[in-house]
Amino acid sequence: MERERLNKYLASCGLCSRREADRLISEGRVTVNGEKAEAGMQVSSKDRIAVNGKPVHGKDEKVVLAYYKPIGVTCTEKDRFADRKITDMVKFPVRVTYAGRLDKDSEGLILLTNDGDLIQAMMKGSAGHEKEYLVKVNREITEDFLQKMRAGVYLSELDITTKPCIVEKNGKFQFKIILTQGVNRQIKRMTKELGFHVIAIKRIRVLNITLKGLKNGEYRQLTKEEIHVLYNLCFEKTNKNKLYFNIK
Repeated sequence: MERERLNKYLASCGLCSRREADRLISEGRVTVNGEKAEAGMQVSSKDRIAVNGKPVHGKDEKVVLAYYKPIGVTCTEKDRFADRKITDMVKFPVRVTYAGRLDKDSEGLILLTNDGDLIQAMMKGSAGHEKEYLVKVNREITEDFLQKMRAGVYLSELDITTKPCIVEKNGKFQFKIILTQGVNRQIKRMTKELGFHVIAIKRIRVLNITLKGLKNGEYRQLTKEEIHVLYNLCFEKTNKNKLYFNIK
């Protein structure tokens, strides 16, 4: 059975960093099989490990949450200037972090997980993973605006042209857009280039996961079926999803 250093094991469980794990161990807050842990000791998934008396979930247990981020919550973990951090708003027994950001003044769906591989796969711009948004602007939406958005917009600030995308009018001042790339503040930059100003942005879908059933500020754990589909979409060219979920 594979064994590894305790600090590395705790970090791989998504509980904390290795440095933070060393501190917890030195403070006597970690036990292994009921005994106080020692720095440098080797453990495996068969050991009973607890931090502050609470059992640690096995590192192979993958957790994915869907969270409806409210306006005013910042996607950060350690920014001391942020009034409301996302890690303070989502309280879950397993340490999770966000896969993709939303601006502080935007709302909507964010996925959080303890699986670093999944985060990396979802953040990979070349993968073309879909993210869907509802956007409200300050001017009445025209067909010319929709056509230019769909075709791709040259962003002078970044000297790039965005990829073609799906854009549909959803009201006099609102449109729906599906993006497949991860340019920073992309929607705001695109609309600004066309003479519009964004009033509100709500992300309503990431890949196969939607906001359906979630109220503002709520989160839920994905079902096994949702996770299977999500991993298949993110790792369709690898066998990683099979390693995690024994998919045949």
